Amino acid sequence: MTEVSSLTGRLLVATPALADPNFDRAVVLLLDHDAEGSLGVVLNRPTPVGVGDVLLSWAPLAGEPGVVFQGGPVSLDSALGLAVIPGDEGPPPAAPLRTDGAPPRAGRGDPVGWRRVHGAIGLVDLEAPPELLAGALGSLRIFAGYSGWGPGQLEAELDDGAWYVVESEPGDVSSPDPERLWRSVLRRQRSELAMVATYPDDPSLN
Repeated sequence: MTEVSSLTGRLLVATPALADPNFDRAVVLLLDHDAEGSLGVVLNRPTPVGVGDVLLSWAPLAGEPGVVFQGGPVSLDSALGLAVIPGDEGPPPAAPLRTDGAPPRAGRGDPVGWRRVHGAIGLVDLEAPPELLAGALGSLRIFAGYSGWGPGQLEAELDDGAWYVVESEPGDVSSPDPERLWRSVLRRQRSELAMVATYPDDPSLN
């Protein structure tokens, strides 16, 4: 089997040519990508449903806008949480070895209930007590559903020119203006992609 280079932690930005209405102008953060398939969440699909309406205990940690986002068309009845650990851009250093027979002291570890995906971005265990994470997390974002691709499916879409692949930034997860995220992500690219940000919503107006 051909080895697949992992795109975990990167953004899929829908090209204007992408015809699937589920992903029109979508910005997808890939949470997992390997030869078995891909999984991600759409970062710019806010719903009218408040976080407090479905996960009351987590609502105080949710960033603005404090609503549930539609992460994709798969498993819309499931919830997934993403949050950034401020100032944390990488895995913790290894704990120093002890010579006195005692267990190693804990180093700067990831907080309980948060699993690193990429850099400072991680998945939140929504079954954990929110108070365990309240002091560590930046703003939390809750997603209903996710976006999934089977083996080779995303690669085929990339070959067809359906997506631009760009680097993510921690602020993308908690953008307070998600409706503008597609344009802002493209605009910050140091390439011809920055020009795509000016593409009109209605191509007939171009």
